[in-house]
Parts: sequence; structure tokens; C-alpha cells
Amino acid sequence: MGAPDGESLGPYRLLSTLGAGGFGEVHLALDPEGRTVAVKILHPHVAADTTALARLAREVETMRRVQGPHVAEVLDASMTGPRPYLVTRYVQGRPLSAVIADGAVEGDGLARLAYGLAEALVAIHAAEVVHRDLKPANVILTDGEPVVIDFGIACALDSVSVTASGAVLGTPGYLAPEVLEGADAGPAADLFSLGATLAHAATGRPPYGVGPPSAVGYRVVHHDPDLEGVPGWLAPLLAGCLRRDPSARPSASELLAVLEAEPRVAALPAPPARRVRPALAAGVAEARAAEAQATGLRGAEAQAAGMRAAETGVADAAFREPGGGAAGGGLHGLVTREWRPGRRRPPGRPSPEELRERRRAVLHRRWVIGTGLLAALAAATARNPLPEVSLLLLSAYTLAVTVDAGVAMFARKNRGRAFLDLGGIAGTLALWAALGAFFSTLTLALALGTVVLVVGAILLGS
Repeated sequence: MGAPDGESLGPYRLLSTLGAGGFGEVHLALDPEGRTVAVKILHPHVAADTTALARLAREVETMRRVQGPHVAEVLDASMTGPRPYLVTRYVQGRPLSAVIADGAVEGDGLARLAYGLAEALVAIHAAEVVHRDLKPANVILTDGEPVVIDFGIACALDSVSVTASGAVLGTPGYLAPEVLEGADAGPAADLFSLGATLAHAATGRPPYGVGPPSAVGYRVVHHDPDLEGVPGWLAPLLAGCLRRDPSARPSASELLAVLEAEPRVAALPAPPARRVRPALAAGVAEARAAEAQATGLRGAEAQAAGMRAAETGVADAAFREPGGGAAGGGLHGLVTREWRPGRRRPPGRPSPEELRERRRAVLHRRWVIGTGLLAALAAATARNPLPEVSLLLLSAYTLAVTVDAGVAMFARKNRGRAFLDLGGIAGTLALWAALGAFFSTLTLALALGTVVLVVGAILLGS
């Protein structure tokens, strides 16, 4: 079905299994630049459907256009070979379904959830993608902000052979009535799913109850949702999203506009990843026009470049955050959040080489301190009965560490390592003198034996 941890799949190294769904098994993995991603390996019965795979391959390029702080962007895909897979941005957090299991979402958390989900659907629908399976399990909360995962996959894999093999295209209770009745899922179906998801989060219970899927589906088509307990400011919005007639539901953009005017949402502190408001479009256009002139465009061409920037400025800023320049030069101190294999890593993120160097420094520090403590204890134990052995142990440790310090000084690339070595030598000699002065040989021998046994047990256990 999937792959064992530690195995490579294409350019990705699988680390651990995150979970499994109707379409595949999800693994935490490292991309070629050492960054974490989520790799979904399709189930064999899904991979065997060539029609569904061909549709998914066509949809992947469209899905890659969906970008924003509230969606887990599609980064890569491979629909060939025995194990087709899809790669998305890895989002570390808790599924909304797990959060709801602990109790309803209230206050600012609910306002932030509603706003983030509306923003996510705006980004998804702007790329002409329909999620079709929006539900609490497909929403990850990270630092209180929602991130939507698995968008477009259910729609792309909709085929007779896939569903006959056991994959579930949607979850009753969150699927729109028109979808349950056999109609195609459009953007309005995602608004219904959003309303059901928010109602579940606000009350702690599904708006159409629980039970067999057929019973829940019947309630969706024929009964009104249970919105008792939904805050007054949110209840009318959810009632609009949960209308049976898809044409009567608001669009994602309309819902977002209403939420922006809601005082509870407007009062929220904007997180770093929240998209820039349309009021900044003029400033973006001005900066783009100046950049166009600096690169050789003049007059009408520069003005046209600025106008195009004004039209796309909000979308471009949707996934930028403060903190430096973008890969090709900064714009008003904004930096893109886009993250794909092969692209330049975001500013401030350490490279794999830097991470390895930090790891080596930690291991070296532990080696100097650990061997110093052991050498001091062993030499202090042998000080009275075997002074020659005591001197030999101290000399061997001092020589080894001095050579390491000399190599670091000669290379001129890690002076701190040399100072640590010299400090280790001084500390070992001081500890040897103190142990020999204050403790008897028997006590030191017992302590040395205990240390050796503990270290041996740790080595065997690892």
C-alpha cells in the first residue's frame, strides 16, 4: 500500500507514516533540499485506475496554482510507476476533528477559523479548483490558524472504478444535497461543506447528527441543520451556506467580505501569514512600476506593468510575510512563502549543510565533556594505587583533545571548537584533582563502575 519508513520514493526520503485515507497513505518525508513535505502514496486500487490517474495528472498543474497561507500547496506529483504519489506542503498541527473532540471552538478561535476557511476557499476557487471533501479531518490547526489539505483530489479521482474499489468521495454530513442527489460538485458545494464544518466546530456536534451514512445523507437532503448553540454573529452566515439550493448560497468571496466586516474578525491580531488587504494594491503597483523602469521599461510600458501589478498585487501578497526580501529582490519588506523543491530556500531557514554543521558541533561538545568526565573519574580512581595509570589516562585525553584543537586552529574555520577543547582539558584536570582530594579510592571505584555499567546499557539499548 505505502512504503516502509526510511525508503526513498523518487527524490523524497520517507521518514514516518502520518496516516491513511480513502485515497492513499500519507508520509512525512524530506525533499532533496532537506525540507519536510507530506507525500501521499495512492492506494493500489486507486493507482490501478488509469483513467483516474490521467485526470489527476491533468489536474495537478491546476492544483499547483492554489497558493495561500491557509492551504497546503501541492508541490510535486508523479502519476507513473507502480506507486503514484502526490507531494504537498507539510503542516504541523492538530486536525480540527481532534480539536472538536476536546470541545467546541469558541471566541477568537472560532472567528479565526471562519476567516481562514473562507480565505482558503477563495484561493481554491480562484484557481478553478473544487475541494469537494472539506470537513474537520481535512483542516489542520497550526498556531490557531486553519490550513486546508487535500483540495481537488476527490474531484480529480472521481471515477466509477475508484469508488467501486472502496475510496469514499466525500463524507455524509458535509457533502452538499445536490452532490448526494447525483449532481456535479461545484464551488457552491464547498460553501455547504464549510458551513457544516464551522457548525460542527462551533457546537461540538455535527449539524445533521450522527448515524449510518444513509440516515445522515437523508437529513442533509430533507431536514434543516441543527444550529442551536452557534454564536449569533455566525449563525446567519452558516444558515446561508447550508441552504439546499446551491444558487442561494453565497460565494467564497462574498462570505469573506461579510466576515471582514464582522467586528470580531476585524479585531483579531493579524498573523504574519495573513494576506495583505486590497488597500496595499496601489503601493504594490507603484513599486512594480518603479522596478519596471529600473529594468529598462519606459513610459506606457512601465505604467502597464504597474496596472498589471495592481490587478494581481493582492493575490501575489496573499502568501507573503514580513521579514526580508524575496528571492529576486524584496518588495516593501515582503517575502514569498511559496515552497517547492528546487527553489531557493526562504530567508532565515538553515541549509542542510548548516544543519549538519550544527549537529557535528553538538556531537563534538558532548564528546569533549563526556570523555573528560570519564577520564577524570578513571584517573582519580587510579591515582593512589596506580599513579602511572592515572598519569597515562590524563596524558592520553590531553593529547587527543590538543590534537583536535590544533586541527581546528589550523583550519581557521572553527576557533570556538579549539577554545572548547582547551577548556575541556582544564576542566578535566581540575575535576581529577578535586575528586582525588575529597573522595576515597573505594568510592571512586564504585562510581566508575556505575558509570561504565550505565554507558554500556545505553550503548546496548541503542
